[in-house]
Amino acid sequence: MEKLIITVATTGDFATKAHTPYLPTTPQEIADSIYESWQAGAAIAHIHVRDEEGIPTLDTEKYCEVRRLLDEKNCDIIINYTTAGGELRDVTKRFPVVELQPELASFDAGSFNIGPNVFIHTPAMLEQLAEVMQNNNVKPELEVFDVGMIHNALRVAKERLIKPPFFFQFVLGAQGGIPATPENLMFMKSNIPEGALWSAIGASKDQLMINTMTILLGGHVRVGMEDAVYFRKGELATSNAQFVKRIVELAHTLGREVATPDEAREMIGLKVKKAINS
Repeated sequence: MEKLIITVATTGDFATKAHTPYLPTTPQEIADSIYESWQAGAAIAHIHVRDEEGIPTLDTEKYCEVRRLLDEKNCDIIINYTTAGGELRDVTKRFPVVELQPELASFDAGSFNIGPNVFIHTPAMLEQLAEVMQNNNVKPELEVFDVGMIHNALRVAKERLIKPPFFFQFVLGAQGGIPATPENLMFMKSNIPEGALWSAIGASKDQLMINTMTILLGGHVRVGMEDAVYFRKGELATSNAQFVKRIVELAHTLGREVATPDEAREMIGLKVKKAINS
């Protein structure tokens, strides 16, 4: 099997300090958590930022501050900015984040219920977002919460707005999305084109189960406090790096080597950077 790409999602939109005191929310905390996760074996950082009150935001200054702090640490992890950031309806408010030109940015490929809210992505909005990504040389991370979203993304690709190799992120177990079961993971995998890369998320209690299946099936994994704050039942994770270290150990046990950021860049179709020593 090809080497395993590990994405760390340190913060997300929903967890708060009330859920866990270990959640990073300031730019410094987020950058430090990403750096520790990179040292532990993560190749991609999926980045959400918060305002001074801990509320999700698309404030570009916050993204730039996280990136500056990582550059100061000579951290060559792949930067993947979310285009959600608490904005559920107006796609144009996500454009400034893409215009910062991260290597990757999330592309939520359809509308869906999420908790008490509705995350809106009309077909026209998806094409708009894909076009802005293309114009800024940002590769979409195709986040799909159900199988129909895979086909939404492929329809946009037919308009030549998303180019292969496609990089899908299956989100299983989120409220309003496809449940996290082995059968559903296999079903999602069976619906992507040959040659596409895929990674998977298991929300909350299903994280480790989905991680393990994904490693065995040849996919890639995302872990972190965006998806789960408990390391095991009744035990809060004390850092995002703790999740990453467990996946590295599990991958080695199951016979998968772990990809460096530059190896991941080659696999995903990104420009390879000069290697930086940790």
